[in-house]
Amino acid sequence: MAHNHDHHGHDHAHADFSRAFAIGTALNMTFVLVEGGYGFIANSLALMADASHNLSDVMTLLLAWGSMVLAKRAATARHTYGFKKGTILVSLGSALFLYAAIGIILWEAIGRLRTPAEVNGMAITVVAAIGVVINTATALLFMAGRKDDLNIQGAFLHMAADAAVSAGVVIAGFAIMATGWNWLDPLISIAIALVVLVAGWGLLKDSLHLDMAGVPAHIEAEAVLDYLTGLPEVQCVHDLHIWAASTTETVLTAHLVMPQGSNDAFLHETAEHLHHDFAIHHTTLQVEQEDMGGICHVNNKKQGHCWPKQSIKQLDPQHPTTPTIKGKHP
Repeated sequence: MAHNHDHHGHDHAHADFSRAFAIGTALNMTFVLVEGGYGFIANSLALMADASHNLSDVMTLLLAWGSMVLAKRAATARHTYGFKKGTILVSLGSALFLYAAIGIILWEAIGRLRTPAEVNGMAITVVAAIGVVINTATALLFMAGRKDDLNIQGAFLHMAADAAVSAGVVIAGFAIMATGWNWLDPLISIAIALVVLVAGWGLLKDSLHLDMAGVPAHIEAEAVLDYLTGLPEVQCVHDLHIWAASTTETVLTAHLVMPQGSNDAFLHETAEHLHHDFAIHHTTLQVEQEDMGGICHVNNKKQGHCWPKQSIKQLDPQHPTTPTIKGKHP
């Protein structure tokens, strides 16, 4: 068995975005206090709901920041992968916080629709306009890294959603001043909550997927299998697993059947290719000279068979709990 950790060219978002988290947290916490206070004075549900939403985002930013600091801690005997998995758990928590804030907004808005309260349209407009500026500026801090890290994506989505929420509140303020229709305040809150609900679905789905050790979205498992089975002297591949160690790092383990054996140069070169071609950072390959358990079957690529189609992902009779992945002809 050989284990290769390829660390060349890693992009660790927690190192690059610590300053962004610090600035974003400070700006949004200040705005939460201002918006919540003016929301109470103006008797505006839209402002208070937005302030509650912003407070949940401050908590999300703090958790994401903390998880990235935690991810720097070295592995221990009881946590052999370190604490990087915490970044995935926090991305899930971020999505859940977002949905909790939506629930609070909807609950309060429905109550206000039944009994509309008098609100100060001018105060709503001015404070919400400040929120648009602050939330947009904070979102831009995380824009560059949103495609590479689920936590950064979560921070960006939260801030972009907040900017949209604040813009909606500005519209509500202008409309209330023009018409005197106080019921617009809770109506706009409901519309905004529904927009945020849709925007946050992708984050929740991706977080759950990674938490369940799913293959990260940017990696095509079939292409990885094709690469491994196409390597010289590799007869077939079995027990291929790809999962996320964190929101920025991916792990692969696989068994390669190589009748002629292997050497360190082959293993290092394979890990290097997996890193640069598939963004897989940690590779563990077990080389076997023969298929002792009979779980590594032949794959006739000319017939178009490729994992993970059902016809290929069979269960071996002698090992009923082990999925088989067919390789190439010996």
